[in-house]
Amino acid sequence: MAKLKRSALLHYLQNPNQGDADQYFLLGRDIEDGSVSLNPDMDKTKNILDEVSINDKGYEPEYDVDTYYANPSDGWIYEWLKEIALNRLTGDDCMTKIVEVLADKTTGPYDAWREDVIVKPQSYGGPQGGVTIPFNIGFCGNREQGNASLSGKTLGTFSTGSIPSSDD
Repeated sequence: MAKLKRSALLHYLQNPNQGDADQYFLLGRDIEDGSVSLNPDMDKTKNILDEVSINDKGYEPEYDVDTYYANPSDGWIYEWLKEIALNRLTGDDCMTKIVEVLADKTTGPYDAWREDVIVKPQSYGGPQGGVTIPFNIGFCGNREQGNASLSGKTLGTFSTGSIPSSDD
């Protein structure tokens, strides 16, 4: 078994103003390192008997997109990031969902997770070469495990519950 290529882990942001049809933006273009930082939150204490105890408080995951180049042809994601950054939007105006898909087998459906996220641009402008709007994605909870179908790298559907794979 060969190691997974990085392209097997896909992250899609859902259009928060989508109406009836799901619209997703695949993160990846212009990104050379796309990692979800789990940021584990733990306290470790050592008592006078040299015993160690750990208080595991969970995770505070985030995904930093440092190289988003403002591109009007990206459609809703460009318009949304522009609106958040230039109008300094906060709260619910910055909320959406992320769908993470692990395409680790030859055919789908694939294991997937969906979660509420907040998207916060960190700056706008950048050096010569293109306007950038780097942004952070903060994971907010309500994580659901499910399955996703793909058509190439386009996300088809996400559904919770068990769907038999074609490998079974």
